[in-house]
Amino acid sequence: MDLIFDDSYFMRKALQEAEIAFDKGEVPVGVVVVVKQQIIARGHNLTEILNDVTAHAEMQAITAAANFLGGKYLKDCTMYVTLEPCQMCAGALYWSQLATLVFAATDHERGYRTMGTQLHPKTQVRNGLMEKEASSLLKRFFVEKRNLN
Repeated sequence: MDLIFDDSYFMRKALQEAEIAFDKGEVPVGVVVVVKQQIIARGHNLTEILNDVTAHAEMQAITAAANFLGGKYLKDCTMYVTLEPCQMCAGALYWSQLATLVFAATDHERGYRTMGTQLHPKTQVRNGLMEKEASSLLKRFFVEKRNLN
């Protein structure tokens, strides 16, 4: 019998990646890329550890997914990410021709929609899945960060 996983399953996996980022002192954003019900790439923010402003979770996952697939296009893939991508990541997703983007929490300040960035016209977008859990983790991170400074 084949197991069929739903969106919540994959978003929970992205939240696990966000927890890893949190534990490393990174802004807790996590992502998984899925094709045919299989996770082919995972990522979380590494900007502090790598001292690289481009080391966002989505960028890590795009590279890993392209390597897995042996090509630069993610036409059959779904990306689950815990926070709405920024304009840099949305630009990379545009060029990767991602099929579907599912994100949990909206980024009202730096999200690609606020910044006016567009995804590929064929990319389907769903948001709000497990938003409470993702937002809670982000809030906890920034409260702890403020209290340390």
